[in-house]
Amino acid sequence: MFSNQVVIVTGAGRGIGAAAAKLFAQHGAQVVVNDLNIEPAEDVVTEIRAAGGDAVAVPGSVTDPEFPDYLMKHTVDTYGKINVLVNNAGYTWDGMIHKMTDEQWQAILDVHATAPFRMVRAVAPYMREAAKAEMGKGVPTEPRCIVNVSSTSGLHGNIGQANYATGKMGIVGLTKTVAKEWGVFGIRCNTVAFGLIDTRLTRAKEDGETINVDGKDVALGVPQAVRDDSGRRTIPLQRAGTAEEAAGGIVLMASPLAGYVSGHTLEVTGGLGI
Repeated sequence: MFSNQVVIVTGAGRGIGAAAAKLFAQHGAQVVVNDLNIEPAEDVVTEIRAAGGDAVAVPGSVTDPEFPDYLMKHTVDTYGKINVLVNNAGYTWDGMIHKMTDEQWQAILDVHATAPFRMVRAVAPYMREAAKAEMGKGVPTEPRCIVNVSSTSGLHGNIGQANYATGKMGIVGLTKTVAKEWGVFGIRCNTVAFGLIDTRLTRAKEDGETINVDGKDVALGVPQAVRDDSGRRTIPLQRAGTAEEAAGGIVLMASPLAGYVSGHTLEVTGGLGI
């Protein structure tokens, strides 16, 4: 489905992003694997190449204001074009509203709202302007789309996640705006909103997983009791989704199977929220 297409996936060294990068490659894409850290990004590239695919690692922080332009230029220098951008990178830094610091609030908005905005702006010359040039020449436009990642926390709110919920709802508005502004150029933009997917962001907080943000270790995960109870009570399929199942939603929305779908938010939740 993605033969002769170039796909960028941010936050693709682990979890959903890694699974999406591998799935895109399985379907013929040339994949740019971004992650904050080079080691996991290179591990994913190694797996893709071992399976006969084509990928390159481009490490860097999506919250660095200069990184989006670098990522797009590096991709085009390597593969010549960009067909799909997946804004997947992110993390959680939870806290109740009355205890949340400005630092917590801003850090999560930076990674879940500002960073995707900058990525979309940076990809404009290689998507919007490229399509405009093709239309001016009277030739068919290449398939191009953006897939942003949201969450049920954004759609419905979530205890302890005022910052994350705000960022993840904001990305829905950004998606619809891009769909309206760039649709005339044949460029689609959609969101995939995940429920409880089994990644380090949703595993038991007691496991001690952390992410280092500007020299500070931020705890990841949710309390085991809350995770188990939530799954039993609210998810019709009675389980967490896998990273591979989540990746399927991303790849679906980027594929020709969703060729007339734009501005939509696809919920991949096991039935949560129905």
